[in-house]
Amino acid sequence: MLTRLLSADLPRSRVLAVLLVAMLIALAFVPVLVPGVKALNVAAKILIFIVLVASFDLLLGYTGIVSFAHTMFYGIGAYGVAIASTRMGAGWSSIAVGITVALALSFVLAAAIGLFSLRVKAIFFSMITLAVAAAFQTLASQLSDITGGEDGLTFKMPEVLSPGFQLMDGFDGRLVCYYLLFFTTIVLLLAMLRIVNSPFGRVLQAIRENEFRAEAVGYRVVVYRTTASVLSALFATLAGAMLAIWLRYNGPDTSLSFEIMLDVLLIVVIGGMGTIYGAALGSGIFVVAQSYLQDLLKLGSDAASGLPWLAALLSPDRWLLWLGLLFVLSVYYFPTGIVGRLRAAQVNR
Repeated sequence: MLTRLLSADLPRSRVLAVLLVAMLIALAFVPVLVPGVKALNVAAKILIFIVLVASFDLLLGYTGIVSFAHTMFYGIGAYGVAIASTRMGAGWSSIAVGITVALALSFVLAAAIGLFSLRVKAIFFSMITLAVAAAFQTLASQLSDITGGEDGLTFKMPEVLSPGFQLMDGFDGRLVCYYLLFFTTIVLLLAMLRIVNSPFGRVLQAIRENEFRAEAVGYRVVVYRTTASVLSALFATLAGAMLAIWLRYNGPDTSLSFEIMLDVLLIVVIGGMGTIYGAALGSGIFVVAQSYLQDLLKLGSDAASGLPWLAALLSPDRWLLWLGLLFVLSVYYFPTGIVGRLRAAQVNR
């Protein structure tokens, strides 16, 4: 049953399996284990990033396509829900319309970019996607009548997802919204596992390894790569919709910032390219480090107050320096990502 659920793509490492189960349990029970608004926001961000990063890994890790326009589809999903909820009011119909329109727009854009740009090789395709993403972000900032411009859009969700709603004692609408994201993430992750382990996914991996050989044996490479781009864009759009539902706000910097694209690239490298499990582990590690590193550095700085040079080095203001150092160390000791290293260690035993 478990093998079928995971599309026969088992962790293939006991340590990896334990980490994944521990992460699943932690995310499932974080409202009980770690009460507080910040912990819940961090957990929700992890869930959203798992879907976003896994969708990008579908493109980069399994197909070998480097695209910088991925956050554009993420933003389309968030703006779809935001605009529909602003114009139509709070309601499930608004969410459904917003997601449907966003998916349709992402489908058209991803197909157009794929058909017209995937014939361009390597770095040139990446530059085209970067230009398209930058143009879309500028457009979102300037169309203030529709997108709210730089101020963004603030909107309401259905009552059952609002903090004021009480399902039972201690279980409010915010927790209902969180568990909606939790189960949505699981479903989407299992769907992506099914895709990459299907015959279609095997062809994508063959194209990644040797495009010319795949084309020589009869596969239409452009069609497969365009289809992968469209699927990846649709999953990223759903991740953006999840973001908007959770935040009840969206703006250019919230979902279209290039910094988000850099975070996604870092997480893919940390977790391991070509492994959907790597998106889950990498997202958890990166988001937790990004959210709590400053707090840990503050504790360390206070503890080292007797040594001014050490206290200055551990200053919370230098958290980006330490985050970068952690990234360098992770790449050095885990060149194939955490998942790749754990699986290799299991094979070598």
